[in-house]
Amino acid sequence: MSFPIALWQTTSPEGSDDTAFAALDRALKAAAAQGAVTLIAPEIYLPGYNQPDIPARAQPRGGPWHQRLSALARQHNCGIVIGYAERDGETVYNASVAFDAQGREIGHYRKIQLFGPREKSLYAPGSSVSTFDLNGTPAAMLICYDVEFAHLNRALAEKGTQLLLVPTANPEPNTHVSRLVVPAHAINHAMTIAYANYCGTEGDITYCGTSVIAAPDATILAMAGPSETLLITDISRQPDPALLQTQLSDYRPV
Repeated sequence: MSFPIALWQTTSPEGSDDTAFAALDRALKAAAAQGAVTLIAPEIYLPGYNQPDIPARAQPRGGPWHQRLSALARQHNCGIVIGYAERDGETVYNASVAFDAQGREIGHYRKIQLFGPREKSLYAPGSSVSTFDLNGTPAAMLICYDVEFAHLNRALAEKGTQLLLVPTANPEPNTHVSRLVVPAHAINHAMTIAYANYCGTEGDITYCGTSVIAAPDATILAMAGPSETLLITDISRQPDPALLQTQLSDYRPV
């Protein structure tokens, strides 16, 4: 059975909800037309990763952003995985949420491995990983820097994760993450990993693009260049059995 997913590499909406939702509406419409089960968007797409007023703009889980995202998923009959700034009382998290094609929230995650002094000044770290069902496939989310940490990938592999969805905001010159790190974790942890980055410039950050979908045998199923693009790929391809790793069962602590 085919399992097409859409990876959306786009520019930041730079704090404009109207810009963000109009662009997302167009991307979802195109993804749904190609039969995509879900669309993965970048990190802190709402309100934009490198915006100066993140604490003031952050919204609660289930708030107006979520309501609009849920409505878009229902309208286009296509799921959404997207990053946003989440307010929980006085605390702000770098979060992601997953909606299914009926607009139901099926997954929620808070970034654990915060990157650099800016993120650490803005956000509290998350404390746990979790999995959810995406059209019968055990799925999970990490966010950007998280995916570079083996222990988080392993924790999800131990929970049976087969599909890892990763909103990201990876700046130049770090294309090694897409080209080397993501495929390595995909093969080492026997997962398909979909890594959705920004492109273009936002404030003092220039993003490196190169969004990627890597299979459990490290095959690159799709990779973007430096510009805006929508990648739609069937991830149901059977990996090469000769390349499948058994690290999860072979692991011996020292």
